[in-house]
Amino acid sequence: MSDVAPRGRRFARAGARGSLESVIVTPPRIDLHTHSRASDGTDSPRGVLEAAAGAGLDVVALTDHDTTAGWAEAADAVAPTGVALVRGAEISTRVTTEGGSISVHLLSYLHDPEDAVLRAECDRTRDDRLTRARRMTERLAEDFPLTWEDVVAQTGDDATVGRPHLADALVAAGVVASRDEAFATMLHPGARYYVPHYAPDTDAAVRAVLGAGGVPVMAHPGAGARGRTVSEETIAALAAAGLAGLEVDHRDHDAATRDRLRGLAGELGLLVTGSSDYHGTGKLNRIGERVTAPEVLVQIEERGLLDVIRP
Repeated sequence: MSDVAPRGRRFARAGARGSLESVIVTPPRIDLHTHSRASDGTDSPRGVLEAAAGAGLDVVALTDHDTTAGWAEAADAVAPTGVALVRGAEISTRVTTEGGSISVHLLSYLHDPEDAVLRAECDRTRDDRLTRARRMTERLAEDFPLTWEDVVAQTGDDATVGRPHLADALVAAGVVASRDEAFATMLHPGARYYVPHYAPDTDAAVRAVLGAGGVPVMAHPGAGARGRTVSEETIAALAAAGLAGLEVDHRDHDAATRDRLRGLAGELGLLVTGSSDYHGTGKLNRIGERVTAPEVLVQIEERGLLDVIRP
């Protein structure tokens, strides 16, 4: 079993005449969902770990969209920041229903980045996301002062252009005040400017993550403000296929939703995680605002192919 004790903290100290004085034990603080410039965050991978250290976190997961491009830089930042790193990715997937498809984001932890099946799916998704971004830019340009060059200017060197970069370009052009406003209006799936992109079936993605030695956890499953969410029956079917957990504690879930999802996770024997979904200055989410219990990280590491990188 892995040691996830907090860095640089002591559990007891010598008191008078050799006795041990009781002390308050602070559990390690673990945030399992963040993004860097490798996808749609505004911090470099190293900057994510520096932000985690500044927020008093002990462990952070880097989970960029459909890519592991930030892993090496983040790993190099473990020792200087003192923050342990869980290597992961947030995989774009879809569940098909009678009413249409529903976008589902699947967090994969500690998988083999060279696995052929999972890597091919992520590559295909990123390629199609680029085509989709161009088409959305063309639609937006009909009504707003926006060019493809404006969008590319908002994108990191190794990142694939996506909706967050369109949002940043719209902010820079003075069309909207924030990414959140852009996503709630013209970039929302119900808007006429929206264009869908390829994503594998969620069931197939769960199997691909497992095949790559990863641990699949559904991200923000009750975030209704983002669009339609999957039913409890669908989550149960995915659990039967190997889904390992639900990201319950997330700012997009109100108290009632968190209680419902926590109960469902208990019924299905799923892990419960909590995360910030940090994007730097790109979103209001603050790193470390939601955290995961240490015992859950222990189980994730026991199931995953890779180790957590520790200082």
